[in-house]
Amino acid sequence: MKVPMIMTPGPTQVNENVRFSRATQTTNPDLDLQFYDFYKETCEKIGKMLKTKNEVRVLSGEGILGLEAACASLTEPGDRVLVIENGIFGEGFADFVKLYGGEPFFFRGDKKHKISIEELKNFLDIDSDFKYATVVHCDTPSGALNDINEICPLLKEKGILTVVDSVAAMGGEEIKVDDWKIDIAIGGSQKCISAPPGLTLLSISEDAFKAMENRKVPIASFYCNLLSWKNYYEDKWFPYTPPISDIVGLSTAIDNILKDDNILLRHDKIASATRAAVVYAGLSLYMKDGFSNTVTVVQVPHGIDDKKLREYMVQNYNVMIAGSFGYLEGRVLRIGHMGENAYPDKVSYTLFALQKALEHYGFKCEHDMCKTFLDNSPFVISEKA
Repeated sequence: MKVPMIMTPGPTQVNENVRFSRATQTTNPDLDLQFYDFYKETCEKIGKMLKTKNEVRVLSGEGILGLEAACASLTEPGDRVLVIENGIFGEGFADFVKLYGGEPFFFRGDKKHKISIEELKNFLDIDSDFKYATVVHCDTPSGALNDINEICPLLKEKGILTVVDSVAAMGGEEIKVDDWKIDIAIGGSQKCISAPPGLTLLSISEDAFKAMENRKVPIASFYCNLLSWKNYYEDKWFPYTPPISDIVGLSTAIDNILKDDNILLRHDKIASATRAAVVYAGLSLYMKDGFSNTVTVVQVPHGIDDKKLREYMVQNYNVMIAGSFGYLEGRVLRIGHMGENAYPDKVSYTLFALQKALEHYGFKCEHDMCKTFLDNSPFVISEKA
């Protein structure tokens, strides 16, 4: 099988040292006490990345597991939960809330803009009687980046627990869990972290644990029960056998991030240059503001079939980008410049391939995207600086 260069907004490309780590000989993670230390050390490294002293756990399941586990562990029948949404994933939190007996209430933002702090404040001044609130850091289908540094402290002022989906942002956007009053921050291995799919990373505050412990009814799940993880180290007991090879690879991927002092600046500069290249070529961005540094979302030109365009890129240039889904299906293209994808050579080649595919289907770019990108990305780093 010929593997394309995956420039999608997750899964992303995986560094060779992460792949090699996953091939390391492993032990029995349930019985070998050394692994409990390794798991704890890995969680502490993730905590350093997240700027938190809260407890961190790694769960066996793609990032969606973390979203459901947060809702399963916090929601009791009849709980009022605020769902802050301006995109597909934000809205999707309501399904988990309802699944566990909660009652979701929406604060709906404009889907082409980041969440308005002023409008949210006005909303909360009228009604703030919610057990917890959910918000998406980066809504991957649209590329919306929300100001969780302002949203979460505002919620906590009202006594509302905060649950943040940072799956598509964690590792590529700044996140300060403690300073920003985030009770549960959720990430995934396959996006900016640049490890293979299959793991959820999350931090859990003491306030969140207390809410779980003070429930009137038990958590209606085993696999999604975050409370069962609270004392794993002291008890030397995991709720289920951890996927040890995946966790070894994840640990190496976290090391890569912590060693890269320029990682956030690199994401910022590459994202800005990508947007400049797209706009200067005569294409339109989907978002009007709140642009993510991990994914650029471009409107498909009139008359072009996005699936055929993307297939052409794979078949002729061996580059894979993504379309979207839901109300954005067929309407946008998504370039994932996150994690191991966020290097100038990879993004410039992706823009070259995109331009050639657009020209093949009759769209003439006003300016060369590859040249514009390179002209606008002065922060050029060596491949592995």
